[in-house]
Amino acid sequence: MSGLNERVRALPPAALHGIRRGIEKESLRVQADGALALTPHPAALGSALTHSHITTDFSEAQLELITGVHAGVEACVEELTQIHQFVYRMIGDEMLWVASMPCSLPADEAIPIGRYGSSNVGRAKSVYRLGLGHRYGRRMQTISGIHYNWSMPGVSNDGYFGLIRNFRRHAFLLLYLFGASPAVCSSFVAGRHHALQVLNEHTLYMPHGTSLRMGRLGYQSDAQASLEVSYNSLERYAASLQEALTRTYPRYEAIGIRNAEGEYKQLATSLLQIENEFYGTIRPKRVILPGERPLHALRERGVEYVEVRCMDLDPFVPVGIAPQTMRFLDLFLLHCLLADSPPDTPQEIAALARNQERVAGRGREPGLRLECGDGEPPLTEWGGRVIEECAPIAAALDAAHGGTLYRDALAAASDALRADDGLPSTRVLATMARDFDNSHNRFVLTQSERTRDTLLCLPFTTEVDARFRDQTQKSMDAQQTIEAMDTLPFEDYRRQYLLSERLGTPGTSMHRE
Repeated sequence: MSGLNERVRALPPAALHGIRRGIEKESLRVQADGALALTPHPAALGSALTHSHITTDFSEAQLELITGVHAGVEACVEELTQIHQFVYRMIGDEMLWVASMPCSLPADEAIPIGRYGSSNVGRAKSVYRLGLGHRYGRRMQTISGIHYNWSMPGVSNDGYFGLIRNFRRHAFLLLYLFGASPAVCSSFVAGRHHALQVLNEHTLYMPHGTSLRMGRLGYQSDAQASLEVSYNSLERYAASLQEALTRTYPRYEAIGIRNAEGEYKQLATSLLQIENEFYGTIRPKRVILPGERPLHALRERGVEYVEVRCMDLDPFVPVGIAPQTMRFLDLFLLHCLLADSPPDTPQEIAALARNQERVAGRGREPGLRLECGDGEPPLTEWGGRVIEECAPIAAALDAAHGGTLYRDALAAASDALRADDGLPSTRVLATMARDFDNSHNRFVLTQSERTRDTLLCLPFTTEVDARFRDQTQKSMDAQQTIEAMDTLPFEDYRRQYLLSERLGTPGTSMHRE
C-alpha cells in the first residue's frame, strides 16, 4: 500500500489533467412493440462505414454511438447525450433498447447483418460479421454494452500492460458494482443448453446474477478459451494474437470461405478472422491508419489507450452510463496502473476466468468467495481492499480538478459493496418484480420509452442539429468516394488484407515512455 501511495503522490498534476476518455455505446433498434427492428440502418443517420459518431456493430439493427476524446467526464456525457438526441430524431417510431441483453429476437438467420456498401472495405466488414454468425450464432452478437476508452500521458507499453493485468485481476468488482443484466428474454436461449432459472413465462434469470452478458451466455467462445494469451508484454501479447490470426482452426476450416454458390461465409478459417474477434474484458488499442491492421499499429507505434469492455448498459440512465460511474472507472484504472502488477501465469489466467463466470452468474450470493493466489477471499473483502486503496487516488484527482466528485464516486461504490440493494442488477430484478410481473421485455420496453421521451425533451439547438446533419452528408459522400476508388477484385483484397506480413514484424514493438 505504501508503494501505491508514493506513486500517487509522485503523479504530476499535468498527468492527472491529461487523462482522456471516450465512449462507444451499442444499442439495438427496436420497434414500438419491443421487437427487433428489421429495417436497414436509417439513411438519415449517414453512412455506417464512414460516420465518425454513428455506425453499426454486428447487426443493421445494432447502433454504435461513439464520442470523441474528452478531457472532462461531463463533456463526454454531453456529447453522448447529443448523439442520442439526434438519433432519436431520425429513427421515427423506433427506439433504442436500453438493456444489454437483447429484446425478443427472431430466428437466428433473420437477424440482419450489418451492411456497409459495395467497397472492398465495406464488403469485408459484412463478411466478417457473417463469419461471426457462423461461428457463434447471431443472437450472441446482439448483446450490447459500453466500451470506456482511457489514456494518460507518459504511460509506457509496459505500464499499460501492467494496468491490463491488474484490471483483469480486479474486474470482478466492476461486474459486481455495475452489472445490470441478471435476466434475459427466453428467446435468446431458444434451443440452447443453459443453467438459467425461470422467472416468468418469457423471462429467465440468475437469482444472484450481476451480468449475464459477461458470463457463460455472453461473449464466450470455447475456441478462444484455447488461446493462451499473455499480457506480460506487448511482444508476448502480439505473438499470441498473431498465432490465432494465422493458424487454421479445424472447425472453422469446415465452414469454408465460400459456399457452393460462391457467396462468402467468413473472411478466414483461422481461429480469429481479424483482431477485433478476440474477446476480452479490456484491450490495448492504437488508432490505425487507413487499411492498417490493428496488430501492426500496436507493434509499430505502441499502446495509445485501453478499451474497457465489461460494462453493461445501465437501463436507469438515459445514455447508459452515469458520470459517477465514469469517475469510478477513472479511479479504478489509475489504481490498476499504479499498483504492483506481477506477471500473469496460465494458472492465474484460468482462475480469473472462473472468477468472472462466478461473479457474472452469482455475484450477489451472500458470502461468495473468489480465487486469489492460494486463498479464496470473500468478494466483498477483496473488493473492499481495492476500494480502500483507491482513496488516495480519489483525493489526488479531486485536488487536481477541485470539488469532491471522485471521493463521492468512491463512497458510493463502498456503500454498494456493503449493501447490494442499490446495485443495478438488484434494482433491475426488484423493478421487474414490483411493476412488470417479472417480465424482462416489459420492463426494458417501458424504460426504453421513458428514455426516448426524456432525451427528446432535452434542449437540442439548431446549431447542434446542423452539425450532425453536416456529418451525415459528409459520411455519405466519403462512402461514395471510397467505392469509386476501388479497382481490386474483392477476393484479391481479402487475400492481401490477411497476409501475415501485414501484422507487423515480431519483436520490433517500440518502447513508449
